[in-house]
Amino acid sequence: MTSNIHPSGFDTIMPKTLAGASTDRLMHHAHLVTTTGDSHRLAEALVGKGVIPLH
Repeated sequence: MTSNIHPSGFDTIMPKTLAGASTDRLMHHAHLVTTTGDSHRLAEALVGKGVIPLH
């Protein structure tokens, strides 16, 4: 599972009780990998690469 939201912020996208239970279950045996840097997808989208306009 990937997310641009830190697990402590999951309660901003779902009810607090569900966020707590989900985070607990996901993190029980998980390896948390935090990355830094600019988004390659965002940079490509901003210059029009990889985006096909819908007509």
